[in-house]
Amino acid sequence: MKKTIILFTCCLITALSCVLHAQTNADKPNIIFIFADDWGYGDLSAHGSTWVETPHIDQMINDGMDFSNFTVNSPVCSPSRVAVMTGQFPARQSIHQHFQGWKAHEKRGMPDWMDPKGMSFPRELQKAGYVTAHFGKWHLGWSSKDAPKENEYGYDEYATFNGSKTIDIPKAGSIGVDYAEAFIKKNKDKPFFINLWLHEAHTAHFPQERFMNQFGELDEQKQVYASIIAEGDEAVGRIAKLLKELGLEENTLVVFSTDNGPEWEGGEDEKQHKGDPVGLGKYYSVGETGGLKGQKRSLFAGGIRVPFVAKWPKVIPKGVKDDTSVVTAVDLLPTFLEAAKIPMPKDFQPDGESMMPAFKGDGLNRSKPIFWEWLGGTSKAYTWPTLGVRDGDWKLVVDVTGDQYELYDLKTDWKEEHDLAKTNPKKAQELLNEVHAWKATLPTEANADCFSSVRSKGKKDKRGKKNKKGNKNK
Repeated sequence: MKKTIILFTCCLITALSCVLHAQTNADKPNIIFIFADDWGYGDLSAHGSTWVETPHIDQMINDGMDFSNFTVNSPVCSPSRVAVMTGQFPARQSIHQHFQGWKAHEKRGMPDWMDPKGMSFPRELQKAGYVTAHFGKWHLGWSSKDAPKENEYGYDEYATFNGSKTIDIPKAGSIGVDYAEAFIKKNKDKPFFINLWLHEAHTAHFPQERFMNQFGELDEQKQVYASIIAEGDEAVGRIAKLLKELGLEENTLVVFSTDNGPEWEGGEDEKQHKGDPVGLGKYYSVGETGGLKGQKRSLFAGGIRVPFVAKWPKVIPKGVKDDTSVVTAVDLLPTFLEAAKIPMPKDFQPDGESMMPAFKGDGLNRSKPIFWEWLGGTSKAYTWPTLGVRDGDWKLVVDVTGDQYELYDLKTDWKEEHDLAKTNPKKAQELLNEVHAWKATLPTEANADCFSSVRSKGKKDKRGKKNKKGNKNK
């Protein structure tokens, strides 16, 4: 009898442990953020493309929510990604363009990498018990010998290019997905977070033969581009399939987006990519904005309004298109923390706000304005506009002098076709004051702690020596 009671007690304890373990995991949903590169809002068949096919992302839209008013916080990759990681506008770290090399950074007044001592939401998830990983593109710093490694930002595992170069830019498939699949299988019984940052559709292009055959009826430019997009779409499908097979689908928040609008189409002399690695070039970059004005390197809608799809079966309603919630990339950090039931650090003030009300189908009544600063390029097409603000339904863009500006009512003019600055000067001046007040809060110099040791004479390394301005590095 005693043996039976002990056996029953052990079974009961085991059963209760399983229930508690399941409840704990349910309180900590898995989170996967898939970030593509250089896709336009119109580069989804669900968004009206007549020649690109994205069946897996379209299915994700059918199973979740599609947001038409999502913007990133820069029209180029590195600052756009900094906004995601930190929950703050990238100009707060003087990051205005892509990371390239210390000479370019010095000229632009930029640091050489994102501050590893600042906010990084993967670190917050890691501290709360998540296993964390980053696979694919990095580009949150220049790949110098003393650049911080990915683990310094809160990752347990990583395999990246444009970073520590633990993998090469994929030339035969989305290699980051292989790592992500292995990570999910290994950690299926733990709460996990993955940044899966795809190479597609950035140059250099390496279209696979099977996709080229699939789109053989298209002209050469479209055939290559459709093949590249199909490869990125397949990556989304692979993750969705694995989650379903492992029984993780219901307790996993999956978000898909892209870092900025589509690259500008190149001339025939740019058929070959001239950089490293050598592949196909900008001639084949024929992405679509869905009719929005501007592309990559532009603060007009086509450069910053991009696809944003979220799926979480137990929370997000199925098959909903949200045309009203104004959401942006700096909102991801507070959203992911709230989803994981992690309190915002008391000493940190995000520029974004949680999207969870919108995710639950209640919409988001935004309380914070969205700001942009773009200091890149050499031609007028790229440097105009240089500042921007969206507050409510209104958006103002401003040139580098502050004298030229345009005003749009995005509620009635989603494509930004009708400048209302002259017909509504009061609103234009109100937003002009707002964006200049924000600009005045930004640092005038980059953080010297984020300088590489190979910077110009007088700027020493990070090991406690002074740079030429007398700032002591920690």
